[in-house]
Amino acid sequence: MTTVVISFLFFLGVFVLIGVSSARACKNTTDDYLLAGRNVPPWLAALSAVATNNSGFMFIGQIAYTYRVGIESVWMMIGWVMGDLVAWWLVHPRVRRESENMEVATVPALIGTTKQGEKRIIIILGGLMTFVLLGVYAAAQLKAGSTALQTLFGWQPQIGAIIGAVIVVLYCFSGGIRASIWTDAAQSFVMIIAMATLLIAASFEVGLPADVWMNLESQDPELVRWFPSDLKFGFAMYLLGMTFGGFGAIGQPHILVRFMAIRSIDEIQRAKWIYFLWFIPFFIASIAVGLYARAYMPDLLSIPLTEGMTATQATELAMPEMARRLLPDVLVGLTLAGLFSATMSTADSQILVCSGAITQDINPNWKGSYVASKLATLAVTALALSVALFAGQGVFSLVLIAWSALGAGLGPPLLLRLFGVQLSSLTITLMMTAGVGTVIAWNTIGYDGDVFKLLPGMAASFLMWPIGRILE
Repeated sequence: MTTVVISFLFFLGVFVLIGVSSARACKNTTDDYLLAGRNVPPWLAALSAVATNNSGFMFIGQIAYTYRVGIESVWMMIGWVMGDLVAWWLVHPRVRRESENMEVATVPALIGTTKQGEKRIIIILGGLMTFVLLGVYAAAQLKAGSTALQTLFGWQPQIGAIIGAVIVVLYCFSGGIRASIWTDAAQSFVMIIAMATLLIAASFEVGLPADVWMNLESQDPELVRWFPSDLKFGFAMYLLGMTFGGFGAIGQPHILVRFMAIRSIDEIQRAKWIYFLWFIPFFIASIAVGLYARAYMPDLLSIPLTEGMTATQATELAMPEMARRLLPDVLVGLTLAGLFSATMSTADSQILVCSGAITQDINPNWKGSYVASKLATLAVTALALSVALFAGQGVFSLVLIAWSALGAGLGPPLLLRLFGVQLSSLTITLMMTAGVGTVIAWNTIGYDGDVFKLLPGMAASFLMWPIGRILE
């Protein structure tokens, strides 16, 4: 057994033990399983939210995207951060307050529950959307982890996905959402350290940023263009689309559940500063790693590393492949264990939310059953594993489709609900279906590179608000 494998297994075991140790604080109730008893400290909630938001997407997807397009990927960061800031300001404190006032544990239940009672059709529809879309999102995390193992060890992708699914079940059965939050917090530090280590190693090999710039310019001048070329709707709409991408956090149940679980609404402000003090440097580092990877390994686009893999999917191997080439074996194992474990704890939180959608939203007869919650977790994990094994698209595409559909389908009705707007079941149904349908249509017709699909998706959803009032 090589040093890399030993190092990987050791550090992975450490991360898994952190999650499993949360069983000591577990109370074996549905509320504790899904919301950690609404008693999570702000620093834990912040680190967990930022890590679960940025694990496989940043480590695999964002680095690959930067590798392909170059410096223009900085606009994704700028837009995403601005949109996320607005979500923290407008939505997250209200989610904490209203979820406790209504005594609900899921986003669909929050949308469909008012002082007048429950709108069962809305809660069921939202639960189904959460189950399907977040299940796809969780599958992307399993796929991200298996991609890394495939690169470094030459293992079949099925092996990594199955190992990931087993770890997810361990996390879920040990401590539920608390296990995910604890491991997220530990991994947030490893994620930053891994990115910094890679950047330092790459700078010794490639040189300073000026050297990277000249290298990229010699490969393709488009890689050092600050603004995307040939945008059909102009740069302003492009940036607005990216901003809505960040604002799409308001429709992500696995992120919002962290704010439902935080100790009190007053501590969300503290959590916000911790979140962005981690998020912005990590986003910058992921872009820098993508640029250094393109300068150091320009061949990934033309020489797929695995038979049957497309050139675009091959770029998703940039980070683990660069780690393999540049770092000592022990650090390669640490980096890979951090990446793999981070994606698994993200998948864990998403699968837990899907389980909640089944037991709390779709079939409320199971609402108080701790056993039913765990059985639902097993079923959702099996579904996510199946998607990860057979889905043809890469991590970046799967994440952005699921993120956008959830943001457009759940985000607008949730926002209006939190601001006290009275919506009928018909209006909410129209908003949900129009949002998801528009995202899928926009992605299909190929305009996503010009305006990010979440903007037209949310616009279509909000448009259904006055139309629904007319039809009532």
